[in-house]
Parts: sequence; structure tokens; C-alpha cells
Amino acid sequence: MVRFYRSSEAERIFGFQASEVTGNDFVNDWQFVFPDDLEAVMSVRNKLRYGIEQRNIISNRNYRKDGSVVYCEWYNSTLVSETGKLISVLSLVLDITPRVRLEVERTKLLERAQAAQNEAESANQIKDQFLAVLSHELRSPLNPILGWTKLLKSRKFDEVTVTKALDTIERNVKLQIQLIDDLLDVSRILRGKLTLHEAVVDLSFVIDAAIETVRLTAEAKSIKILSFENNSIVQVKGDTNRLQQIVGNLLTNAVKFTPNGGQVEVYLSVCNSQSISYAQIQVRDTGKGINPEFLPYVFEQFRQADSSTTRNFGGLGLGLAIVHHLVELHGGTVTAESAGEGQGATFTVNLPLISSPDFIASNSNSQTIPNLEGIKILIVDDEADTREFLAFLLQQYGAIVTVAISAHDALAKFSDILPNILLSDLGMPLMDGYSLIRQIRTMPEEQGGQIPAIALTAFAADINKQQVLAAGFNRHIAKPVEPLQLVTLIASVLEMQ
Repeated sequence: MVRFYRSSEAERIFGFQASEVTGNDFVNDWQFVFPDDLEAVMSVRNKLRYGIEQRNIISNRNYRKDGSVVYCEWYNSTLVSETGKLISVLSLVLDITPRVRLEVERTKLLERAQAAQNEAESANQIKDQFLAVLSHELRSPLNPILGWTKLLKSRKFDEVTVTKALDTIERNVKLQIQLIDDLLDVSRILRGKLTLHEAVVDLSFVIDAAIETVRLTAEAKSIKILSFENNSIVQVKGDTNRLQQIVGNLLTNAVKFTPNGGQVEVYLSVCNSQSISYAQIQVRDTGKGINPEFLPYVFEQFRQADSSTTRNFGGLGLGLAIVHHLVELHGGTVTAESAGEGQGATFTVNLPLISSPDFIASNSNSQTIPNLEGIKILIVDDEADTREFLAFLLQQYGAIVTVAISAHDALAKFSDILPNILLSDLGMPLMDGYSLIRQIRTMPEEQGGQIPAIALTAFAADINKQQVLAAGFNRHIAKPVEPLQLVTLIASVLEMQ
């Protein structure tokens, strides 16, 4: 039997004194070799013992006296007699623990770097695909808009065809507006700037309003939308418009991926879990379903199950990402379930419930038509088409309209007109709308310095709204606007004066 004797350096490395291990076998007498490495060590020892090898090197783990593990590199050589009998074994050991740990850490760093690179490449690929889809989705509505516009200008059609053309143009304009709104919402989400205007909201009204926004699209595909609502009032604290956006996006998604003649169901109920009550909204469809591999990513930004040019369904794939963020802002959760492709999908939203029925939201859709009879309005815009449209629109409601092609032109006309309200674009050459309103605000009140003013602009981000108000405008409205929405805003601003 070969036995091992220790030097002072070996004592330092392993913590054993020579007297503790002299004459002991490292296999049978005490546990010295790490169990997973024992077979390799025994193989090396046997090769030395039986003369198969006279020198070898092995790296393995050994135990210190305190039970900790040390990584060692063993340099072994034998002394044999002339007859080949083993006389002794000399083993030199090198503590390579720092080197091994450095290599392990280096390997981990390389793995993390590789994972980060893979993630970055995947993110870039997803964004490239998204930008390609974005270009397609923004350009596609322009084709029928431009096509029908040219046809309507070049020839006369019967009333039915004209109505069809105008409906098509309107539908595609609204589609572009929705795409832009989604992009702005995602931008606000990424910058943490999306905020809520909270009130106590009855979810029944929210669901009914959301259903109305998709009803025409559903009817065009002969899709039934069935609503199953709780008989009692179900109230939550939240932003009415954003809650309607949540349900509307889920319904739009369901209608889009449900084939003609399908069905979409909306459920509103009150659930209890661990003594906590919450409102639950479920949207179920009989549509395309969700591939199990894509299901974990269904709420991610810039993710689409199919971003190829042969895909069957349009859109940017931002609706569900926006839903997820809005639900979280309301302190709730949203989940998606699907048995697989072709088996429909169910989206479930849970929101904290307000138990006391201390508020009932108004569901009145009635709206009086604003009257601008005799109101003097100064419109400032460098775009001729916009000026002409706004002037024509407001004159239909009885307003006396003056137009200015620039901020300098507006200042030149201002004192002569002394308008009741100013409607100004922001982005204009030489002097922008911000400079215009600042200069007007320096005028005495009797010269119109406190005139109500509305900024009408294509810059719709939150930061622009803050700049608009800080500059001196009373309100801000983004282009394009619904005619009645603009007239109503003008009337409300005038009423506040």
C-alpha cells in the first residue's frame, strides 16, 4: 500500500499536521478526495502503482481539515527498482483555487455577456420587425384615402358611392389616429409619463362604451358581442378613459382575431380571494387562439406572434402591451389564456373593488350642440388647408372667423379684431405659437392680453401639453380633431371666462 507523508507546505494548504495523516490511506482512512473526483484519482494512483505510468498530472478537488474544498493540481512521479518494483511516489501539489475561481467567474462573465448579446440581438430584430410593420401599417390607410380623394376630384359619382368613399376615408383616418395614439402611449409608458385622472368609475358604463367603439367592426364580420354583467353596481377607482381603453383594446383584439360569424363574450363579475374583493372583467373569443410558445410574450412591447409580410392580421401589436401597463397602473392584474391555435383566447382583468356604492357614474350620452353665434375667433395657421377647414367649420356654428397665415400676421390683425378667442397652431416659421401667446399675454387686459387661447397642434406628447400651458394657452388639443370635439372645447373655454 502506498502511503503519503506531508511537508510543511502541504500542511498549510490542507490544514492537517503531518502527524495526523502519516501512514493513513486517503481512501480508506479518511475522506480527502472530493467524492465526484475519487474515481479519476484512483485511476491515476493505480496507473502509478502498477507501473502503467511513471509520471502524470491530475487536477481534482480535495478537502481541507475544516471541511472546505481546495482545487489542486497534482504532479506525480514514481521511483521503481531495476526489477520494476515500486519504491516510492513523489507528489507535488499546487493550490489552484484562485485560478479555478477566476476561470469560473470568467466563464460566468462570458455567459452573461453572450446572453446579453443574444438578448440585444433579439431586441434589435424585434424592433426591426416592428419598424417594418409600422411602416406598412402607417402607409396602408393612405392608399384608400389618396385613391378615393383623387377619384372624387376627377369624376362625379352617385350619392351611394360618394358616401361609401367618405366612409372609407374616415375609417382609415381614424385607423391612423389610433396607430399614432398607441405609439404615443407606448412612448409615455417607456418614459414613465403616463398618468391617470382618477375618479370612482362604474365598470358597466365602461364596458358598454367600449363595446360601442367596436360594434361596427364586429357587425362587418357578423361577429356577435354578448355582454354578461353583474346586476349590482361594480365600482373601481380609476381613469374612465383609460379603463375604457383597456376594455376597448381587448375587444378590438378579440374581434380582429375572430373569424366571420364568430362570437365575443364580455363578463363583469365580483370575485373574492383571501378576504379581498375585486372586480373581474373577462373577454372571451372564438378566434385564432394563441400559440403556447408565444403566450408568455403576449403582453410584451414590440412583440408580435406573426410579423411576416404574409400575416393575416394587421396592426402594430401594441394594444395588449398598453393594456398590461394600464391595468398595473390601476393596481390590477391581467392574464391571457388559450388552449392553443384555433381554440380562442380569454383575457382576464382583475381590479381593486370599491365596495361602497357612494358614486354612480353618469351614463348620459346626450350632448347639447354648442352655439358660437357672434363669437369672434382668430385662427392662426401656416397651412392653408387647415385654415380653410377650420374657418368653414366654425362659421357653420355661427362664429365670426378671421384667419392669419402667421404669428406676425395675427399680431397685425389682433388689435383691430379684438377676438373673443384665439385658436393657434404651434409649429410655424419665423415666430411659433409659443412666442405669439407670450407676446399677447404682455398686452393690457383691455387690449386682449387675457384672451382665451387654444393651441391646436400635431405635437401631442405630454411634455408639449405642459409647455403649451406654461406659455399661456388655456387648453391644448391635438390634430386631427373631431369637428364637434373642437367646437365643444371652444364653447367650454369661453364659458370658463
